[in-house]
Amino acid sequence: MDRIDLTELEAGNVTLEELYRTMAKEMGPQPWLKPGTPWAETPVEIMLGAILVQNTNWRNVEPSLIALKAQTGFNPAKLREYTPDTLIPVIRSSGFYQRKSEAILALATWLGEANDDLAALKQRGGASLREELLSITGIGNETADYILMYTLDHGTFMVDTYARRLFGWLGATMPKTYPAFQKKVLGQLDFALADYQEFHALIDEFGKQIKNDTDFAQSFLAGKQLTI
Repeated sequence: MDRIDLTELEAGNVTLEELYRTMAKEMGPQPWLKPGTPWAETPVEIMLGAILVQNTNWRNVEPSLIALKAQTGFNPAKLREYTPDTLIPVIRSSGFYQRKSEAILALATWLGEANDDLAALKQRGGASLREELLSITGIGNETADYILMYTLDHGTFMVDTYARRLFGWLGATMPKTYPAFQKKVLGQLDFALADYQEFHALIDEFGKQIKNDTDFAQSFLAGKQLTI
C-alpha cells in the first residue's frame, strides 16, 4: 500500500485505508491476540473463546476457558470425548451453555475431520473455509470471520457492532446485512493479514472508548466523512 500523508487528513473525506492509517497513528499498535497475550496461546484456545464470548463479556468467558484448559488442554481430541451434557458444567459461566456446548463439539468434530491439522486447513481457500465454518452449529458470520482471521490466517473485515457504529458516525451509508456490508468494504481494501487484524482491533478499541455521539464529537475522528 502507498504511504499516506496524514497531515492532509486533518478534516474532510477519508478513504478506508486513510481511516486505518489515521487510527493506527493516533491509537498505536494494538496487542490483540499477539503472542504472549492472555488466552491466545493456541489457535484452538482462540476458536473456543470466539464461541464462548457470543452474547456475553470476556469476564464470564475466562472461568470457562480456565476450566476447559484444566480438563482438555484445548486438545480437540479430548473435547470430542464430551457430550453436551458433560460439557455444559465446564462452560456454564459463559451463559447460553446449551447452544455453546453444541457449537464447541461441532467445531471439534470439524477439526477432527481435518485430522486436527491446522497447518493443512490454512492452505485451503478462505472462501471455502468460511463456508465450512458457517455450516457448523452455532457459528455465524462474525464468529466465522474471527476464527478465519485469528487462527487460519485469512484476512477479512469483521462487521461487528463497533464497525457499524463507527461507519455510521463517519456518515457512511452501508448495507444492513453482514455479507453485503462486508463485500462493500472488502471491495476497497487490499490489506495483508496483519493489517486486517489491526484494523479490526483498532475499530473495537475505539468503540470501547467512544461510546456515544458526544464522545465521538470530541474524538480525533470528529468531522471526518468516510468515502466508500
